[in-house]
Amino acid sequence: MLLVLCKNRPTASWAAGPFECSVRTWTTQSTRPFVLGPNNVPEITDESVVARQPALATLSAIVHSESANAVAILELLARGMRSFDKATAKYWCEWLEVGLENTPVLETWRELEKMVATYFPGRGTLFEETYLEGKAEGKAEGKAESILSVLEKRGIGIPQDTRDRITTCTDLDTLTLWFDRSLTATTAEDLFAEA
Repeated sequence: MLLVLCKNRPTASWAAGPFECSVRTWTTQSTRPFVLGPNNVPEITDESVVARQPALATLSAIVHSESANAVAILELLARGMRSFDKATAKYWCEWLEVGLENTPVLETWRELEKMVATYFPGRGTLFEETYLEGKAEGKAEGKAESILSVLEKRGIGIPQDTRDRITTCTDLDTLTLWFDRSLTATTAEDLFAEA
């Protein structure tokens, strides 16, 4: 089965075919794609439908992404997706983002996706703080690993106390300074020299 998603009615009408391959008067093949478009996929306006039928809600948002109600549909979809477990929400969010490629509402969806992760984005909720802290810790760990890697590749010995100081530091500005210094340092202790 060939499934075609269309965002406007004229394209959907054309895509339904049939498309025929013929030799003179004999038709050798006839293709009739299954077309989902604005004329046969409803606009989802009920949040409970999102929870019950996420595939339909996602396809509806893609198909109606050029309609006047596109933003309202996406807002409703984002609210409805908050009822999903993290893996399910992530799956449908990414599916929708791919489907909205090259549409005027893609950036709107990218902003709304943040709402799926937390009920109160930008409000400093525990979930949000934990997420942001984890993100910062990940950046710090990555920067520390880069510093150690540069020193090792340059053949500079790293005493255990120096290694510990680098890996336990969580201040990104300090780690950036140490990384810059690791490029020209002659000893590991040169990272900590007063400027």
